[in-house]
Amino acid sequence: MKRALTIFVILLALSSFLFAEGRKESRQQNEELTVYAYESFCSDWGPAPSVVPLFEEKTGIKVNLVSADDSISMINRVKLEGDRCQADVVIGIGDESAYMTEGFFAPYSNSSVDSSLYYDDDSLNLIPFDYGCFAFVFDSESTIKRPESLMDLTKPEYKGKVILIDPRTSSVGMGLLVWTYNSLGWDGALEWWKAMKDNALTIASGWSSAYGLFTEGEAPLVISYTTSPVYHVMNEDTTRYQALVFDEGHQGTIEYMGMMDSSSNKSSAELFMSFILSEGQRDIAVLNSMYPAVPSTELPDAYDWAPKPAKVFKRGLSASESDQLLEAWMEVMR
Repeated sequence: MKRALTIFVILLALSSFLFAEGRKESRQQNEELTVYAYESFCSDWGPAPSVVPLFEEKTGIKVNLVSADDSISMINRVKLEGDRCQADVVIGIGDESAYMTEGFFAPYSNSSVDSSLYYDDDSLNLIPFDYGCFAFVFDSESTIKRPESLMDLTKPEYKGKVILIDPRTSSVGMGLLVWTYNSLGWDGALEWWKAMKDNALTIASGWSSAYGLFTEGEAPLVISYTTSPVYHVMNEDTTRYQALVFDEGHQGTIEYMGMMDSSSNKSSAELFMSFILSEGQRDIAVLNSMYPAVPSTELPDAYDWAPKPAKVFKRGLSASESDQLLEAWMEVMR
């Protein structure tokens, strides 16, 4: 009797294991999640090559990753596709362009996230996954003097030495536009951009192309983040590239993700977002060179090279303010 009972228990355990594996195999064959993300997230050195395979292995859900040049390009793609949009999750929306996502996303919440990072408008259903501050990154092997303010960059000695990014196509570019507005005021910001139109080496369409030009040595200054040096310390064992902190303050930025309201695969979308905020959180922060949205996440010592500005502008712009500022910017840059 005991032997029969033992055999029964073994068979029950084996059948449960096979059933679980069968369910996983079924998911592998039948479930696919489409995620729209910005280019640097999907790049070889970004978070996707690390985080996505781990999620697929854990859940058996295949992720179809679709890359867009930048946050704004990604949002515009969703808008252009409309009812034909295949995305289940969109990841990498900057708070500078978050107002453009009205009506996109379904509700989702996660209690592990720092509540102060949530977007002011709850109806947009945006979930923060990392954050940072915009800053100019400087090549310390350059012979030029370190600028000490935004206005320093307009001086003749920096002509052709600075790489900027277009606010029409990039959340980083839009972040810089908002930063100049919050630091210098409406007129001051437009005067700054007018001066920089002639001083900048180029105004790139996105962060990846801009930062690539910078690391190739085309110019010693580029708009990026205070956390950008972390990547170089961890992966290249160099402190050559350093974030500059200006006394006038820096613009804070938060990156969000959202589950598409039109998705027919919301259960898998929720699993993906939950994974990003748990097992994937450290890799997301480190590989994005940003700070994690989940405060309990442990970070490597390389973050000692990410300076924290004493003054951070947390105020973004409303949709109408952004449109007016962008329109004025385009007039100046003609």
